[in-house]
Amino acid sequence: MKARAILLMVKLIRRMLLLMKRGGSLPGTIALKLDPAFLTRFAYPDTVIMVTGTNGKTTTSNLIYETIAAAGKKVIANRKGDNLKAGIATLIAAHASWKMQVKAEVIVMECDELNVPKVMQDVPVNIFCINNFFRDQLDRAGEMETIIRRMSGALAHYKGILVLNGDDPNVVRLQDDAPYADVRFFGIAETSRSSEKSDEASEGKFCPRCARPLTYAYYQYSHIGRFHCEQCGFGDVSYRVYGENCDFADRSFMVGATRYHAPQNALYAMYNAVALLGVCEAADISFAYAKAVLDHFELKDGRSEAFLIGGKRCMLNLVKNPTGANETMKFIMEDPSKKIIVIILNDNDQDGCDVSWIWDAHFERLCDHSVTRIVCSGKRAYDMALRFHYGDFAGELTVIEDLEAALAEVRKTTDRPYVIATYTALQPARSVLRRMT
Repeated sequence: MKARAILLMVKLIRRMLLLMKRGGSLPGTIALKLDPAFLTRFAYPDTVIMVTGTNGKTTTSNLIYETIAAAGKKVIANRKGDNLKAGIATLIAAHASWKMQVKAEVIVMECDELNVPKVMQDVPVNIFCINNFFRDQLDRAGEMETIIRRMSGALAHYKGILVLNGDDPNVVRLQDDAPYADVRFFGIAETSRSSEKSDEASEGKFCPRCARPLTYAYYQYSHIGRFHCEQCGFGDVSYRVYGENCDFADRSFMVGATRYHAPQNALYAMYNAVALLGVCEAADISFAYAKAVLDHFELKDGRSEAFLIGGKRCMLNLVKNPTGANETMKFIMEDPSKKIIVIILNDNDQDGCDVSWIWDAHFERLCDHSVTRIVCSGKRAYDMALRFHYGDFAGELTVIEDLEAALAEVRKTTDRPYVIATYTALQPARSVLRRMT
């Protein structure tokens, strides 16, 4: 079929799905089946931004979208996270004219790490932001080294701007694989929560150039921090955007003489905000627009989203790997009040069928006197309960496999409720919580 015929069909299918209040990547999946080179058929705007990484890419890409829109530019993005190649094909087709011209000044694409090479070979990305790399979904992605090697291949001929987290050695190493790129780094200075040692799973212990152990001045979390190789100097980077003077009570940080607010008082949220500024610098967007967005940006769609239920503020958080789980638990335990926590663990394809990662995460952080009760739910509820049993949780440990029944406990409690959900449990949990408000 000719590209325009496929485009017409994609638009019709998407319209039908929208009428049924459904979305997703089905139209793009069909288009790519009929024409694997479908994405090469379009005329793209001058600015095409891609965001990837293990954690934070949805929030970062949405921050970029909001900021560019605030700057008065016509921008499109896959804001709901359809971040595989098929989802991106759906996005592009939905906003294209019959002449195959994308009707936007800027495209912002969140892209799954494994799909980056597939998308970059067809779409003219010219600003590419990489947040971080952590171990994630081993049954789908394999070890993190596999992802990095694929990313390296995609960057071999890349000639755009590469915006990298200079505090992640697994991201910094990509500068060596992108000889034609304009490489720019962002990072955050030592904070009150930084530490000289880390007891968390770290994937950046050795220099990728000479294989010597890396030396850390401090850790932020996991293997994120200020590092260098004493043998070859790997890690000695110059930052284009650098966050300093982090104030967690005010959830803010300084870049230059200006104070910016992060979406929440967590270090990973501040990294997302600094990444936004790194992309603004690359795209020549005034930081003033980013500041205005950050001052009012609210996390939604289940990612650290708040619900008022029975007069109590309930927080819903997504977790999908050890590092994300650890940071979420740190955030929860900042609250000294009595707490009930509902944890929903699924093992569907999108979650990753291997749930062994729960043994790498420090769930012992929740085994504290302030946590009075933990309710485990989802397809692997008993695995989660077993994890807390071996973590010596002293409070009330309950298994309620049914999602709605488990979340009903939120309304009954007098304690502060928190809900933690894996990927496929996130939106169903969000729907239940919204009905309860």
